[in-house]
Amino acid sequence: MRYISTRQTGGRTVSFEHALLQGLARDGGLYLPERWPVLDSDALAALSGRPYAEVAAAVMAEFTGRAFSRTQLAAIAAESYAGFDHPATAPLVQLGPDRWLLELFHGPTLAFKDFALQMVARLLDAVLARRGRTATILVATSGDTGAAAIEAFRGREALSVVVLHPAGRVSEMQRRQMTTAAEPNVHNVAIAGTFDDCQALVKALFADLALRDEIGLAAVNSINWARVAAQAAYYVYAALALGAPARAVSFTVPTGNFGNVYAGYAARQMGVPIERLVVATNRNDILAQFFETGLYRKGQVHKTLSPSMDIQVASNFERLLADLSGRDGAAVCALMAELAERGEFTLRGARFALAKVAFAAARADDDACLATIADVWRESGRMIDPHSAAGVHAARTHGAGAGPMVSLATAHAAKFPDAIERAIGIRPALPPRLAALAAKPERVTELPVDAAQLTRFIRDRVHARQRECVA
Repeated sequence: MRYISTRQTGGRTVSFEHALLQGLARDGGLYLPERWPVLDSDALAALSGRPYAEVAAAVMAEFTGRAFSRTQLAAIAAESYAGFDHPATAPLVQLGPDRWLLELFHGPTLAFKDFALQMVARLLDAVLARRGRTATILVATSGDTGAAAIEAFRGREALSVVVLHPAGRVSEMQRRQMTTAAEPNVHNVAIAGTFDDCQALVKALFADLALRDEIGLAAVNSINWARVAAQAAYYVYAALALGAPARAVSFTVPTGNFGNVYAGYAARQMGVPIERLVVATNRNDILAQFFETGLYRKGQVHKTLSPSMDIQVASNFERLLADLSGRDGAAVCALMAELAERGEFTLRGARFALAKVAFAAARADDDACLATIADVWRESGRMIDPHSAAGVHAARTHGAGAGPMVSLATAHAAKFPDAIERAIGIRPALPPRLAALAAKPERVTELPVDAAQLTRFIRDRVHARQRECVA
């Protein structure tokens, strides 16, 4: 299995190990498999009824090439999901006829990001040990990725992790999950801006190739292909549970950076019978606008009750553009340049028609999310968080006649207690692992949106520690 950059104009390919360690290609593009691996009907049927870790290992094996043996992947997957607190790992809960909720919040940080990052941390550890290297993980987060990355990488000798979050734009619980980590290899930075500003800083530092090489800069945001590959596993698992490969299944996905729903697209490209992927947005609806009109236009980032979706520029969308453009790197570069210069571009003709084959979209503002939380509570007695509510709202919008429709529940309701109380008048009880955070001191550095200052911070806090580890 070899990988190419979305912006590539030549024929150069890289290995899975290279894509894992680099995260972002040196030309600024994102890595994609040179060809999509395919799980035929027999291969899918053989995975039906298997434990989640076995399904995840089988899916990852299609993307890792010779980097890991099947035995290694099985051991890594088993260890990655051993700490999840539900025996099914990713349980399906029925909400009504042909309506399902896929609970992805049973991991250590109670959010879907645990599914990928628990595995990616172990893959990185193995590759770094093999090469005798250290790395600095740089993460931009709109809420849950940072906590999941810290939980996965905390205390690991060969890895330092620097997490950027937008100051005042994550929930208190999301912030405390990050800033209460005491391990010396963890560094939290509150950026005086939006998530898009945090994401732009990450890309700016990765564009500094000398810095990348100096400190072994690596990304585990969903721009890292291994994240997407690991998340594709729960689409396979859920589809099999609902009758695949004999029947097709649809999914609605709360979406900010497009990584989660793109993992569903990856599963579809592998041969999983996914009828439709419904992109669920909040008021920050650049993606809903695109799938309705073909226009991709940046706007102001609005603060909402679903902060992990408060994004205008969805990095992973570039991966879809590459496929819609026939893997034409020059065409992708032209679209990205137009977005940078004009703040928008429009996809027309065959490329836009192709996007509509697999995707639909729906938006849910705060009022719609609150109403959906209340409806689900009244109808089923289950609490869902505001992000998951956007997905359930989208299922109601696009679910008629679609067959089995699965809404992804991406975070535990207790992470957003104010919104839940506002919707149903009941404040969710905090799980013990969250309740304990209130008494812990926070460690965080505040910085402006300035790449030079962030670079100095990383050199001061991380570089010296790396030299000590190597010594």
